[in-house]
Amino acid sequence: MANLYPLLFEPNLHPVVWGGRRLRPYKKMAPTDQPIGESWEVSAVPSSTSVVSNGAFAGQDLASVISMSPAHVLGEMVAKNYAGRLPLLVKFIDAEQDLSIQVHPDDEMAQRMHGKMGKSEIWYIIDAKPGSFLYAGFKENITPEEYKRRVAEGTIVEVLAKHEVKAGDVFYLPAGRVHAICGGILLAEVQQSSDVTYRIFDYNRPGMDGRLRELHTELAAQALDFHVEDDYRTLYADQSNRATCIVDSPYFTVRVTELTETFHRNLLKYDSFIICMCIQGDCMIRVRSTGEKVELREGWSTLIPAAIADYDVVPLYGKTRILDAFINNKDMSIGRRITRFLHMTNK
Repeated sequence: MANLYPLLFEPNLHPVVWGGRRLRPYKKMAPTDQPIGESWEVSAVPSSTSVVSNGAFAGQDLASVISMSPAHVLGEMVAKNYAGRLPLLVKFIDAEQDLSIQVHPDDEMAQRMHGKMGKSEIWYIIDAKPGSFLYAGFKENITPEEYKRRVAEGTIVEVLAKHEVKAGDVFYLPAGRVHAICGGILLAEVQQSSDVTYRIFDYNRPGMDGRLRELHTELAAQALDFHVEDDYRTLYADQSNRATCIVDSPYFTVRVTELTETFHRNLLKYDSFIICMCIQGDCMIRVRSTGEKVELREGWSTLIPAAIADYDVVPLYGKTRILDAFINNKDMSIGRRITRFLHMTNK
């Protein structure tokens, strides 16, 4: 597939009842009074697929571009293991109010119940107002029976682990872990390409249509992992001008890099597309093999096809911070997990 280049995308903003008003200014778009909760940055989910905004593929949806040559865009192994589908979805999320308490199913349950992929995800905190917090995991052991009772009573938050957060904090949320983003937080999310969410508790508030949103108490009970961890926060050593791995999971690898100088990234060995989210400060992506240059502004994201994943990141105004997500095809244990999922979906 000739003439590949880093793909940019049209805005894909989602208004929700808990959304805020920071995403449009963050992306240098004119503000409105509409509560925008999510910006789906790179998506091939059928309900909300990204549309390319630059270059020869401008105006085409991402799934169509991938279908022209899955091996070149996704990488040979990714195209094979995921039947030519993009396995990740990345978002920016602005929570002005608390999101619902929720959980996501794993691959097996999601495939069995919905014919879809499961949903593990990671949160990278971009900004948090003083005192902001989120929920991730249980803080004490409870039984499925107590879970159902507390949901009915509206006391489920009393047994959840509560974490005050600041910019740079990271939380990995494997499928099955109860969680909720709470008010005052702006974050980047990398997740499996799935829109399956089980809502446990929603504070008895109406949705955008004025009606109470649906709860999924029974399905959530089947999906929940009640195991209690000592610490749910991901710790890492952030270093300037070096890519720092913050998550290396069976579903995605994510690295964060703060740059004050040109940074070379040769990721061809992973045989994967790269999704690059610009968290702070504008930068330029320069492809080594073609010389193609794409400006990536703060609050926007690009998909770099696997076939050209040897590139430079050039800060444009002093400093930039980027978040990279890709599939680690070098790790054989991860490969086995993915092969199992492929076998399951092809039954």
